[in-house]
Amino acid sequence: MTTQSLKAEAVALEADVMALDAEAKALNDKLESLDLAGRLALIAGLEGRAVFTTSLGIEDQVITAAIGSNRLDIEVATLKTGRLFKETVALIDQTEETYDILIKRYYPEKADIDAYVAQYGMNGFYESVEARHACCGVRKLKPLARALDGASYWITGLRRGQSGNRATTPFAEADVERGLIKINPLADWGIETIQAHVAAEGIPVNPLHSRGYPSIGCEPCTRAIKPGEPERAGRWWWENDEKRECGLHVPEAASSIIPNASNAA
Repeated sequence: MTTQSLKAEAVALEADVMALDAEAKALNDKLESLDLAGRLALIAGLEGRAVFTTSLGIEDQVITAAIGSNRLDIEVATLKTGRLFKETVALIDQTEETYDILIKRYYPEKADIDAYVAQYGMNGFYESVEARHACCGVRKLKPLARALDGASYWITGLRRGQSGNRATTPFAEADVERGLIKINPLADWGIETIQAHVAAEGIPVNPLHSRGYPSIGCEPCTRAIKPGEPERAGRWWWENDEKRECGLHVPEAASSIIPNASNAA
């Protein structure tokens, strides 16, 4: 490829990024004045595929209930990592039955799991941050990429009150890496508002929430929190970084250290 072609490609890419960012900012302004149902209906009415990925946490259940109750044209998907709590797995079926919707399951590839185990061991994520990122990459990031393939809008349950790392979460933001717009319709909802809404609407939630688990991920990587701890303190609790994430919403090194399945022999 010539230097001129590379420059032209870079200019085109920059234009695409600017357009995506402008669309996200315009959407953010529109979403701010709407209620939850209105926010989701707005996204459902836009051109392009909208996907909501749920981890079956209390926030996500509120969004799923709104999608199902209003029969919105939004796909609902979940990442079946293979290490979820049994309570979370049971809630998937219960939620589908309650709202007469399909929650599409995305699984990690067996070859990727085998490669991870060969390199780090089944529970190697306890041994290093690199190993933990690699596990999240195999069990979450790669399945997420399949779930969002071809999507224009990615709806999440992110809230500003979940952690300091999420304190400035907007209603809409450009996800340049994935080439889509991320929508966070509950960004301004506090946990008390969430809990009151769930009680008022009779929304099914994970029983682990009442046992001290405000944020629920894979079973080996989640513990109940202690009084006064932040909502996400029980996630990857053995690590010291207060801003720790799996890489779904905050880019980390996970994608660069995922074991190569072809080297798993």
